[in-house]
Parts: sequence; C-alpha cells; structure tokens
Amino acid sequence: MPSSLPAPVRRLAAWCAVILLVSGVVYVGIRLCAELRTAVVPVLLALLGTALLGPFHRRLVKARVPRSMAAGVTCVAVVAVVGGAVYIVVAALIDTGDQIVASLRDAAQDLARHFGAAGTSLDDLASNARELLSKFGGTAASGVISGVSVVGETIAMAVLALLLVFFFLRDSHRVVATLRTLAPHDSADTVEAMARRAFQSVEGFMRGTTVIAFIDAVCITVGLLVLDVPGAAGLGALVFVGAYIPYLGAFISGAVAVLVALADRGFVIALWALGVVLAVQVLEGHVLQPMIQSRTVQMHPAAVMLTITAGASVAGILGMLLAVPLTAAAFGVAYELRERYAASPGSPDSPASPGSPDSPGPPGSPGS
Repeated sequence: MPSSLPAPVRRLAAWCAVILLVSGVVYVGIRLCAELRTAVVPVLLALLGTALLGPFHRRLVKARVPRSMAAGVTCVAVVAVVGGAVYIVVAALIDTGDQIVASLRDAAQDLARHFGAAGTSLDDLASNARELLSKFGGTAASGVISGVSVVGETIAMAVLALLLVFFFLRDSHRVVATLRTLAPHDSADTVEAMARRAFQSVEGFMRGTTVIAFIDAVCITVGLLVLDVPGAAGLGALVFVGAYIPYLGAFISGAVAVLVALADRGFVIALWALGVVLAVQVLEGHVLQPMIQSRTVQMHPAAVMLTITAGASVAGILGMLLAVPLTAAAFGVAYELRERYAASPGSPDSPASPGSPDSPGPPGSPGS
C-alpha cells in the first residue's frame, strides 16, 4: 500500500513523477518546435526583435505618433540599420577575408615548421577550408531542409519575422488584456506577472548584449588597428557577432584575432593582441555586465554553457543564439513564481496574516 511507505519515500516518488512529467512535456514541446521551425523561429526572432525595439517604439508613441505608424517607422529603421550593418560587415569580411585566411595559413605553416605533422594537418585544413565548408554545408542542408532552398527559407522566415515584429509592436498594449482573457480567472494575475518578468528578462538581455557587443567590437578593433593587425575590421565584426553567444563566442573570436596577429606580426604583437582581448573581457565582466545588464536575470556561467550546448544540439547556430535569452525568460518566470510562493499567506516565510494572534494589527488598535 502506498500509504504504508515512509513519508520521505512518498515525497521522492512524487518529485520523480513531477520531473518525468515536466521532462516529457519539454521533450514534446521541443519536438513540435523542431517540426514547425519555419513558423516557430520567426516568432522567437520577432519576440527578440520586439524586446530590442520596444523602447524606441514606446518613445514614438509618447511623442503622439500613431501606433501603426510608429511600428512601421521602427521596422523601416531596423531594416535600414540591419541592412547597413550587414553590408558593412560583409564588405569588411570580403575586403579582409583574404588577409585573415592568408594569416591563418601562415600560422599553420609556422606550426608545421615547429611541430611537424600537427602543423601540416593544420596547413592542409586551411588550404582546403572552402572544400570542407562546402561539403559540410551540403550535408547539413540536405539533412535539415530536405530539398528546400536555404536562401528561400531564410528570406521567408526573415520577412515573416519582420511582419510579426510590426504586429507585436503595434498591438503590444493589448497583450496584457489578451493574456488575462486566456488565463483562468483565479490565475490571471500570476500569468500576467510571469509574462512581464519573462519579457523584461529578454528585453534586458537583448539591449544589454547589443551595447556590450558594440563596445567590445569597437575596443578590440581599435586595439588591433593600433597593433597594425591585418583584417582588424573583419575581426571586429566577428567579435560583435560572437558576443551574442556568451563566453563561447568571445573565446572563439578572441582566439582568431590572436592567431592572426601571431601569423602576421609575430609573437610579441600576438601577446599584445592577447592583452587587448583579455582587457576587453575583464572590462566586460567587471564593468559592462554589472552596469548594463544589472536588471537582467543573471545566470551562472555553467548554466550558460549547458544552455548553449543544448541549443546547439537542437538547432545549431540558431539554437546557440536563442538558447540564452529563452533561458533568461525561463529563469525570470521561475523567480517570479518563487517570490509569489514565498509571499503567499500559507508559506512559512510569509508575514503573519492580519487575523492571526501574532499580527500587530492595524494602526490605532489596542495592540499597536
């Protein structure tokens, strides 16, 4: 009989059942998102874009601009900014890509002279990089999109995401009412609070990460230009993009910058480049992160790395980009639930209810 089991065993069994149920729901949700990725990915990207562009749209609305016009202006502005940024980054990578590849090849040849077979393997990898990339890309494309053009699918998702950003911005004032209508009557306040906390976490992450990525890219680009490292603009663009993948992106972009400096300018300049990268990372970790992302849900580095790994295993590079903000939203929801549970009248940590003997009573009462 279950009632004959000790209380700790029953609690353990209950927790195991809850964990299994939650794990099953999460697994089914992930599988559904993977199957419906052409619809799910634009929604997620639109939510991130709405979180990033929300303050600009709200300022336009406060300036007496109609909501539809403000959303349209915001979308046009983001298209212009993103298009211009992509053009600058692509142009910089095209102009400096040959220098970066040549520097990597020189570094591989230096390793070949010093370490023999290991360096030769790196030299072969650098020489056949395009062939390896095309083979890998062809295999990935055939397995993921099943004959559908990658370019066409990407353009379709980008256009859908942009349209969703417009509608999300225009109708953002109706979200709370919609949530309260869909939620059960007795849980409407909790659902609204959870949604607000999750969106605030994503909004803080997007804005903070964008500002930090820009500062990191500018600082490292200026440092590489001072050191006369070839391809400084392209390496700075790589730093900016990599900053949206915490820890891992900064490590990869910094390692490439140091390797290019080692190949073209020698060991001493490479050490200076390493010093620039480390100084920027220290500035980010001890100054920029606490100042800019102070309102964002902070996660332990181990949790971030596990999140990035899980996102990469589910959706590749896109999963790595989306994993951290989505996890930040989940952490925000968890914190909101914990605070509400701790503040509930029946919890041990909550203050005494007004009708309890330990309550101080209202001002002016005999016990006050």
